[in-house]
Amino acid sequence: MRRTRGNADEKKGAPEWMTTYGDMVTLLLCFFVLLFSFSSVDAQKFKAIMNSFKGSSGVLNGGQTVNFNQLELEGKMEGLTDEEVEASKELQGIAVDLNEYLKGRGFDEQVSIEYNERYVKLNFLDGVLFDPGKATLKDDAVQVLDAVGVKLLEYDKNRIKVEGHTDTVPMKSAQYPNNWYLSAARAITVAEYYINEKGFDPKRLSAEGFGEYSPIAENSTAEGRMKNRRIEIKILSSIHSGESF
Repeated sequence: MRRTRGNADEKKGAPEWMTTYGDMVTLLLCFFVLLFSFSSVDAQKFKAIMNSFKGSSGVLNGGQTVNFNQLELEGKMEGLTDEEVEASKELQGIAVDLNEYLKGRGFDEQVSIEYNERYVKLNFLDGVLFDPGKATLKDDAVQVLDAVGVKLLEYDKNRIKVEGHTDTVPMKSAQYPNNWYLSAARAITVAEYYINEKGFDPKRLSAEGFGEYSPIAENSTAEGRMKNRRIEIKILSSIHSGESF
């Protein structure tokens, strides 16, 4: 007698549960596609995020740090007038221009660059321009000041502020009674160099000494004190040139 298979009535093809599962996955896909289509993608912000992963902004090669936070800058642009937005873009262009210029001439280890929506800041690191306790330019300082000055002359629509800063170590001499005097003398020295030696319009420049009262690091460590002993040159935006920073 011929034997028959016990599962002769079993249906061929995929199990029925797979059909239900496939329908559910398809519906979920459609749902997320619709959500994506209803949203708006900011191409500039997406590009900025991708660039941050690629290392095209932030910390640059050679130790030069540039605060090129495009997302942060765009956030600050919200609510600004068209003229103010253009000023912000202008400063971004100046910062990038200066960064490429100084890096190409080997001064990226001596000057750091930052910018925001109001100014571009050049920070001359400790010991680059002056010896400790002095306000006379070092011989090597002239080279870096000259290189920076070439670019500053190009930005003839922007005012320039030179700021002197010190650490909290007491300064007392016949010439400089305290750190305030020393920081102001250093700022004036840099401003006068650009005016007298490089032909800068005095109306474009100002000098100010902050002494120990505007630190960027803790004065409790040698590294922090080194960061606080600095000269800053600020290139003001054309729209904010009349304001104080």
